[in-house]
Amino acid sequence: MERPAITVSYAQTLDGRLATLDGSSQWISAPDSLCFSHELRASHDAVMVGVGTVIRDDPRLTVRLARGENPLRIVVDSSLRTPTSAAVLAGGAAKGTVLAVTGRAAVARCGEAESLGATVLRLPPGPGGGVDLGALLRRLDGLGVRSVMVEGGATLITALLREELVDRLAVCVAPKILGAGIEAVGDLGIRDLARSISLTDVTFTPRGGDLLLDGRVEYPADRDEVSRAG
Repeated sequence: MERPAITVSYAQTLDGRLATLDGSSQWISAPDSLCFSHELRASHDAVMVGVGTVIRDDPRLTVRLARGENPLRIVVDSSLRTPTSAAVLAGGAAKGTVLAVTGRAAVARCGEAESLGATVLRLPPGPGGGVDLGALLRRLDGLGVRSVMVEGGATLITALLREELVDRLAVCVAPKILGAGIEAVGDLGIRDLARSISLTDVTFTPRGGDLLLDGRVEYPADRDEVSRAG
């Protein structure tokens, strides 16, 4: 299908945690890694997060630490829980924000967000009742969005990987261990190591004490096609 190129980027501990059990994630990565995140935002048409990230962290999703224009902000929010006081809607920010909802979102809530200047995309539900991500990406492509950076949370990252919609992965690994905490990626249904998702053309770059891993995502089906062609 025609869709934007998708880059998933996040910071995690050595043991693969995005946050502590209570959701605290500021700051897992070093300040230099945060600058990289803003540079990555500036190189994409849009930046996307799930509503859980908005409610927990209240991010601005701007490029204030890098040169360039702020990307379009996209919040995947099936029942429209994003508060009007959130940084992505308040103070005029709504004009650069898209809220991706389903029929579960109250009409009054949608109208309120639109009155602030936000764009509300009403989409069909996907597996589990959340937003159909394939449908969302097709709509974004129709709006001229050619590249999207996804910053979380874990539910959105997992869903995109499960549906094989991620093209690039850029992960900052911090030299910290949490033990119990929120996993960066949840269950993908992979039970055979041969069916694992791999990265190719990988680079490893030190960033202020962290290690940035950046590579192209390769799915098992891609490897099967290469094998058959050989």
